[in-house]
Amino acid sequence: MRASTIHDSRRAAPLMAIAAGLLAAGLLGASTCAAAPPAPKPWKPDHAEYIVPAGPGAALDLAARKLVQMMQQEGLVDNMIVSNRPGGNTAIALNVLDQKQGDGNYLMTLTSSLINDQIIGSLNKKYTDYTPVANLLDENVAVVVRADSPWHTAMDLVNALKKNPGQANIAIATSIGNHIHVGIARPLKAAGVDVAKLTIVPFKSSADSMTALLGGHVNIVAATTPNLLAPLQTGKIRVLAIAAPERLNGPLASIPTWKEQGVNVVSVSSQAVIGPKGMTPEQIAFWDHAIRVVTAKPEWQEFLAHNQWRSHYLDAKGEAAYLDQQYAATRSVLADLGLARQ
Repeated sequence: MRASTIHDSRRAAPLMAIAAGLLAAGLLGASTCAAAPPAPKPWKPDHAEYIVPAGPGAALDLAARKLVQMMQQEGLVDNMIVSNRPGGNTAIALNVLDQKQGDGNYLMTLTSSLINDQIIGSLNKKYTDYTPVANLLDENVAVVVRADSPWHTAMDLVNALKKNPGQANIAIATSIGNHIHVGIARPLKAAGVDVAKLTIVPFKSSADSMTALLGGHVNIVAATTPNLLAPLQTGKIRVLAIAAPERLNGPLASIPTWKEQGVNVVSVSSQAVIGPKGMTPEQIAFWDHAIRVVTAKPEWQEFLAHNQWRSHYLDAKGEAAYLDQQYAATRSVLADLGLARQ
């Protein structure tokens, strides 16, 4: 009996050693799993700010506030403020981004004016100094006078300005040589007006320039379509032409295009979104998703239709390519107008 017990014990020893090893390995594995760091959470803004390079109530402000409102409404961002930073040919707004390199909490509306200002040399900043995030919409520039103006058609205005290009104060927002300036200068030049002699008066926003027109302080306003709707419905203004490829809808359906009046010019500008230089792919992806969701909603499409804007969504990569195309086309136009820096 004793010999048998010793033999059984010797046979059991290796099995016990194996079991102990497996137990140790299991405990080690559990310990390793417990010590592994948790997967990082996807990036999300914690103090988001959307910067508008124009004053409150302007077309840029309307679109920015609607975009931010809907992103919050859809639960895509917890809190985001809209900050108006007009002036300085968008330099004041861009300075905020310059100070926030790599910080994805900050976005800004980009208009074609940044490209224009870069080309004419009025702004020592380049669109390539910032991170493209998305393109939102396209807009057209209209030419507006008071309802009691002696000019009833675009050609009435053209004929008057051919004789004396500087006779009228033409209000634009927000800077000389920007997309709104080009939006009125291109068709006037095509019609034979010496656009270098026009009297251009810049305002901080199209809302301000329209107020100046209604008050009799300027003779003409060049502005994008959202700024026309309220005063047009009250009968206080007359819209002479819109630089669109075809007539718009709704309350602007009766307004002829420049092409209809014999001036074969279409002028389109865009509203886009940019961020500071050095944003990470994760930050760009977050905002791309948020903006893509909002711009696909019927509420956003209805908002665009109300303001006579056309949807033109592009993601970050598409927007980067589109900006390059805009730069080349705009440089050609500004060179024709004698505004491009040599």
